[in-house]
Amino acid sequence: MDFDSIRIDPWWAAFFGWMCLASVVAFITHAWDKHCARHDRSRVPERRLHLLEAIGGWPGAVLAMMLLRHKVRKTSYLAVTAFIIVLWSVAIIWRFRSSGLGLGD
Repeated sequence: MDFDSIRIDPWWAAFFGWMCLASVVAFITHAWDKHCARHDRSRVPERRLHLLEAIGGWPGAVLAMMLLRHKVRKTSYLAVTAFIIVLWSVAIIWRFRSSGLGLGD
């Protein structure tokens, strides 16, 4: 494969950048919530955590859940997170199929 002939669609570059930014914010927010839980402080509402997942930060949220062991025993939380991941997966697959993977000629 000749890597010089690969052209990344700007849409995919922007999408990847957004996902990275949202994931960093989601990770930090989950870490902050974990900190608050340990120190008996006011917590981040679950709706806000799920909103961060829904706008694209689900990879960072999942990473925080695994590394920090945060929200891993709450089944209702995990179910909503799983649903968000399924929706994102379907959307990404649909976009890949409709754009030919976003790779150039």
